[in-house]
Amino acid sequence: MKSLIKILVIAVVLVAVSCKKDTAPNYQFMPNMYESAGYETYGEAVFPNGIEAQLPAEGSIPRGFVPFDIENSTEGYELAKATLLSPIDSTQVDLVRGKELYDIYCGICHGNKGNGQGKLVQREKILGIPSYDDVGRAINEGSIYHTIYYGKNTMGSYANQLNEEERWQVVSYVLKLKADLEK
Repeated sequence: MKSLIKILVIAVVLVAVSCKKDTAPNYQFMPNMYESAGYETYGEAVFPNGIEAQLPAEGSIPRGFVPFDIENSTEGYELAKATLLSPIDSTQVDLVRGKELYDIYCGICHGNKGNGQGKLVQREKILGIPSYDDVGRAINEGSIYHTIYYGKNTMGSYANQLNEEERWQVVSYVLKLKADLEK
């Protein structure tokens, strides 16, 4: 019986070894993974017309996106300053959350007190950040929101970092800082 098992094992090993052919390549189950085409990082588009599955449906709006109807221009800024009011009432204002967001996104330049003396200004990396209580600076909730949404001068837009509700919380906190500086 033992000799029969030995013979059977030897036969199986011989069959397995005899099927291997070093001169012929092995079978490729997914040839695209072995022989993929190389593309330059910033070269021409891989799919010049786009792949239908990658393109959004025409006229669609991304989930969570709320369009802002005021344009990014000086006239739009003045219109926002004159007409735009916060949709959140005083019971929904969360100054603690507004302070957290302000410290994360705004305090580095504008300073934690809104006096224009943030870390980047103190280190002279950015210059010319005015204080919220400067005499020639009549800011209100509409102008602050417009500036957060589109940016102004050297300040970039924070529309991608803050959603609409968070932007209004920051606006409320900036108005609080302005009031504190004017005391």
